[in-house]
Amino acid sequence: MTSFDAATALATQPHSPSPRVRPAKETHRKIRLPGGRILVATPVFDTYWRFACKRQDTFMRRVNGEAPPWSDDPVISGHRFTNAYRASDRVSQYLIRNVQYAGEQTAGELFFRTILFKLFNRIETWEHLVSSVGEIRAADFSRSRAAMVLDRLMKAGETVYSAAYIMPSPAFGAARKHSNHLKLLDHMMLDGAPQKVAGAPSMEAVFKLLRGYPSLGDFLAFQLTIDLNYSALTNFSEMDFVVAGPGARDGIKKCFAETDGLTEADVIRAVADMAEPECERQGLSFKTLWGRPLQLIDCQNLFCEVDKYARVMHPEASGASGRTRIKQRFVAVKRPMPQWYPPKWNVHPPASSAPATAPEQARSRKLA
Repeated sequence: MTSFDAATALATQPHSPSPRVRPAKETHRKIRLPGGRILVATPVFDTYWRFACKRQDTFMRRVNGEAPPWSDDPVISGHRFTNAYRASDRVSQYLIRNVQYAGEQTAGELFFRTILFKLFNRIETWEHLVSSVGEIRAADFSRSRAAMVLDRLMKAGETVYSAAYIMPSPAFGAARKHSNHLKLLDHMMLDGAPQKVAGAPSMEAVFKLLRGYPSLGDFLAFQLTIDLNYSALTNFSEMDFVVAGPGARDGIKKCFAETDGLTEADVIRAVADMAEPECERQGLSFKTLWGRPLQLIDCQNLFCEVDKYARVMHPEASGASGRTRIKQRFVAVKRPMPQWYPPKWNVHPPASSAPATAPEQARSRKLA
């Protein structure tokens, strides 16, 4: 008997007092997909949609300037979670507005600024570089000077890299990881990466190109692909391609007892396609990003976040990581949250949420 047959048998057999049988009968739900495949959903999958709605509602309340608390869910109020939409996160917003659309729009400059920012993924590091070396331009960027600036930053006890995810060091022979990453960027520029990305026929092709560079595994290559696609360098739909990261794989494992042979990417696509009926089934109202529905990257991220959320809400659900608690706490601080998205998306936040500076508004009109 296959694992899928076993799950089906448990869900259809008569009542039994056995504690190992009753949960399967009462809590597992079969979802038939177009084409005939079946997902066997656990209670965590219902929580996935409730979490998505609550997290997006929290975001909208903050954007609208409401005072905290922004959620009546103590887990969401007390812990740090990314937004339902990846592009709404603070670092992504900074990248889009202050790095990508704030300078020259040539392929080389867009690629260089985006990758340099994302190698460290830390706003403070970028601003320190700008204040120390001036405007960041590929044409006259000094790798050795930048390396010395980051050396001094480290000696002062400051953090260079974001803690969002681990950045492995490429093997370019330098003693410091940040110097090796600067050398990696040099290597990519000399290899013609900006032009190759600009000429790529698909998002998957960009991913495969980036995946071929030292230290960029599946997770990082996909994240950088999404980041580059925010800019004017490429213009692929975020529904074209997805790669599940480790956290998403854990979330999928908690949401589904059986996936009927589907890959994680297939599951993410299926879930993105069923967003509206799944919310309706639970009587939920999901606030889209001013008309933009959840994309594959957003559903992928939500699996990462529900993996964390389930550690508290569903401690019985186990993932591959074995983690049982949420590490990062959240302290509510009311501050303006102006939102600005790639003009090609035609996403228009309310006027109260728009960037205040005239240059940014002018760039938006020029690029739209």
